Amino acid sequence: MPAFSFSAGCGRASTTARLSPVATQRTNVYLIGPMGSGKTAVGKRLAALLDKQFLDSDAEIERRCGVDIPYIFEKEGEARFRERERDVIAALTALDGVVVATGGGAVLDPKNRERLAATGTVVYLEATVDAQLKRTQSSRNRPLLDGGDPRAILERLMSIRRPLYESLADIRIETTGRQVGAVASDVRAALDASG
Repeated sequence: MPAFSFSAGCGRASTTARLSPVATQRTNVYLIGPMGSGKTAVGKRLAALLDKQFLDSDAEIERRCGVDIPYIFEKEGEARFRERERDVIAALTALDGVVVATGGGAVLDPKNRERLAATGTVVYLEATVDAQLKRTQSSRNRPLLDGGDPRAILERLMSIRRPLYESLADIRIETTGRQVGAVASDVRAALDASG
């Protein structure tokens, strides 16, 4: 089967994951949760444990566009970023045998939620606002935290997104105060127990 490649958004990108011959197989694992919950770090470790390819939807957007997320937000706004994110989620959910870290706001789009639920196991990595603040304080790659009180922004985002994370999740894992390896091991154990 040929490697999957797609072209949309800012530029051409490709990956070595394979197209799924049966769209209903749920071999993919999707990590959802707020910024600072550890989706990328846990996803990399989990992919190694599961012997799957790791992909990050935000990194894929940056690779396609050749610029970072804050630049996209600045030049095109959040609405256009969400369109790009929808295109990337569509492409990544067409793959088989991958672990995908989604952006914290990917769940806002009903099409994203539908695709994630239909094509893989969705794991909600939970984190308190205090943990998010600690983990994101030195990051310059969080455009939603610019221009305001980070705690208030994170609390507002969680009030909107938490119900979406919870309703979409097949598995929920708390990450606050925990090491990446322990969280990844718990996700693997939960995946093994569920199927």
